[in-house]
Amino acid sequence: MSVDNVRTEPSVEDLEREGDIAADFIEELLDIADIDGDLTLDVRQGRAYVSVEADGDGLSVLSAPDTVQALQELTRLAVQSKTGSFSRLILDIGGSRDTRRRQLEALVNAAVAKLDEGASQASLPAMSSYERKLVHDIVSERGLVSESYGEGADRHTVISRH
Repeated sequence: MSVDNVRTEPSVEDLEREGDIAADFIEELLDIADIDGDLTLDVRQGRAYVSVEADGDGLSVLSAPDTVQALQELTRLAVQSKTGSFSRLILDIGGSRDTRRRQLEALVNAAVAKLDEGASQASLPAMSSYERKLVHDIVSERGLVSESYGEGADRHTVISRH
């Protein structure tokens, strides 16, 4: 086995550096957009987390799920260009991650209702790897089983009781 194929997990220090680079990038974007925001950096579950909060409605235009996903990808690319390493950084703008988790919980509830009505399994729409991970966590908390199927943009989660 080649050592080149072994991927090591980043250290807390590496993740903190990712967070700092990401925060600088996001601060520049907020300045360009003339939006005031407070940034919080954290390291959780092997990922750097950057949260942006603001008073008033300044962030509302940026907190839509698709916009947050796009900004997260741009931020990851900015981090990667500075560190030379792939980033799994998570960006939260104005509580968008909590909002998305509640939406995913609603999708899981609808899937569980299908199971309760006799379906052997229920499929959810395609989503990002981070969202699938959240779904797997939600499903596990409810004592059910979930698996991901498909490739690329079509990858989705299927929920069952066994």
